[in-house]
Amino acid sequence: MIEIQPFGRTGHASTRAIFGSAALWSVSQREADAALEVLMDYGVNQIDTAPSYGDAELRIGPWMERHRDEFFLATKTDKRTYREAWDQIRGSLERLRVGRVDLLQLHHLVDLEEWDVAMGPGGALEAVIEAREQGLTRFVGVTGHGVTAPAMHLRSLERFDFDTVLLPLNYVMMQNEQYAADFEVLMRVCRERDVAVQTIKSIAKGEWGEKTPTRTVWYEPLEGQAAIGLAVHWVLGHPGVFLNTAGDVNLLPTVLEAAHRFQSLPSDEEMETLVADEGMRPLFV
Repeated sequence: MIEIQPFGRTGHASTRAIFGSAALWSVSQREADAALEVLMDYGVNQIDTAPSYGDAELRIGPWMERHRDEFFLATKTDKRTYREAWDQIRGSLERLRVGRVDLLQLHHLVDLEEWDVAMGPGGALEAVIEAREQGLTRFVGVTGHGVTAPAMHLRSLERFDFDTVLLPLNYVMMQNEQYAADFEVLMRVCRERDVAVQTIKSIAKGEWGEKTPTRTVWYEPLEGQAAIGLAVHWVLGHPGVFLNTAGDVNLLPTVLEAAHRFQSLPSDEEMETLVADEGMRPLFV
């Protein structure tokens, strides 16, 4: 089974691999149900979704009617004003067929102008706080992509005591000195405050560029158990972080098998060989 650790201050003992439900973007209910069976085979007990993930919330809804107590359920709002965010939150609860979620996150909050709106008077932060006060969520978090994500999350944590953060983590991204420095500062603050740290893009190889995409993720992922295993083990080799699985349902078993096999952090030599052999390059610059 996959290693379990406390999910920050939430009281939830989470598998270190969390199901990233962007993988359900455009699949049938039958394919989604097969993914649920894979999750249960590996003991995964946390699901991360969003209303912007295509049909994901709709596909998860039937699961929640049968298995709600078996999963810590997180969704997001990518709206920036109170009213828009509130309406989106209510819509997510309807699609997920639940009365509440466990975690509600401000989604992709890295643009300064959008941050000012979301965090200001009449902003989305007020909506998620009200949702918590009304029992529609137990915890609140913030997510982000790109090289500014850790710095922006630090800014967000200065403004509000979020329970969780989510941002990219992979070997290539951490070769960016500024990103690595900001990430380490964020990790220190999160450890001090017992904030859960979720990570994404663990198996990113690079942008598709002129290649024809063969997977449903917007970036080109690594392929094969060996390459994916090294990338997943490198992320899980960082104590205290969680890994959200990639957005392709057909990659799910490989990623979860890699998490299941995790024992230790690969060496820099192993990772440099992987980068060279696979032609890995940064997704964000």
